[in-house]
Amino acid sequence: MKKTIITTLLALVVLTGSAQVNTTTALLGSWSGKLKVGAVSLTIVLHLEQADGYVKASFDSPDQGGKDISAFKEYLSDDSLALKVESLDFTYRARLKDGKLDGKFTQRGFTLPLVMEKGVPEVKRPQMPQGPFPYETEEVTFRNEKDSATLAGTLTWPVGYNPKSKKKPMVAIFVSGSGQQNRDEELFEHKPFFVIADYLARQGIATLRYDDRATGKSVGGDVKNATSEDFARDALAGIEFLLNKKAFSKVGLIGHSEGGLIAFMLGAQKKVDFIVSLAGPGVKGDTLLVSQVNLIGLLSGQLPNMTIQKYRQQDAVRQMPWIQWYLDYDPSDHIRQTRCPVFALNGDRDCQVISKQNLTAIKQLLSESTQNCIKEYPGLNHLFQHCTTGLPNEYGQIEETISPEVLQDIAAWMNSLK
Repeated sequence: MKKTIITTLLALVVLTGSAQVNTTTALLGSWSGKLKVGAVSLTIVLHLEQADGYVKASFDSPDQGGKDISAFKEYLSDDSLALKVESLDFTYRARLKDGKLDGKFTQRGFTLPLVMEKGVPEVKRPQMPQGPFPYETEEVTFRNEKDSATLAGTLTWPVGYNPKSKKKPMVAIFVSGSGQQNRDEELFEHKPFFVIADYLARQGIATLRYDDRATGKSVGGDVKNATSEDFARDALAGIEFLLNKKAFSKVGLIGHSEGGLIAFMLGAQKKVDFIVSLAGPGVKGDTLLVSQVNLIGLLSGQLPNMTIQKYRQQDAVRQMPWIQWYLDYDPSDHIRQTRCPVFALNGDRDCQVISKQNLTAIKQLLSESTQNCIKEYPGLNHLFQHCTTGLPNEYGQIEETISPEVLQDIAAWMNSLK
């Protein structure tokens, strides 16, 4: 699961606003550095901004998606500072030395060196589609009446599409992973669904991607108590919208992580003509989450000692309806009942949906069909990026949004179904 409970050594969360510090300083501007904790390296960015006679201080943790984390001043001068984030129990104290902030980061009893240089690292996303585009797009909305949710999205028509032609294109609806995300499944300035939609349009395939309920331009629908079953109804509303247009030869689903789980839910109900499962879970929820925590811990230099019982007893887990539901959910019956063609793929360095555990289960459960394809990709992580460790802290550091081979394989497999 993309943004589910994953163990990180620096538990930064997104806060809004920035604290005011009533002084001025020669340290104004943005500073960045690497915080190294064992095998994990996290980019930390400090912003000191002048505003109405005050200096506002805030931190970013771009590798974890954290922005505008408010900091309060303990001390600030022209050559040194001491900043504290009370909600996260961390402090940063540093002195200017040879043009760099030479300091210490302390959190919950642990102290680590953190040297910061002036400036912010440039974020490069070379696969981001750039216009003008050789295809048409359409802004659309569709309604999930049962959950009072109106979903807003982008319908992308393929290159050369002619509405007057008798030949109809196939179409796929995208369903994102866990956590509320926009139609591009944007994460760390990567937009994988946009990249895939652009590629498929150039290969003659239409797509619909939409903002999750109560996210972006989508409105309504309970989020706090929602489970995958609720989100599946949002996806089904999108499928029905596409069917009602009567403009497509086949209507399928491309689901990432939790979206792959939803794909099999709808596949079992015979609601789709094909499924592309991008790291969609194939094993029971508690088994997957414990395997995830242990592997991430192991790769981060910790002992893999989490058990299903210990996981279930955590206070944070008990307070989250989605997690409570997911722990007991077993996708076996839905996968077994799916009869449409399936392309299930995983990266072998995926730390969140363990590849061999996952693909083995899916292969055993799916009915045999020459149209099915189960494939493991060497060197790819949960986002299907080429990576070093597969740890989530790498996602934002990697320039590649999605492996070109994966893009090619998805398009080739889908076009083979025509």
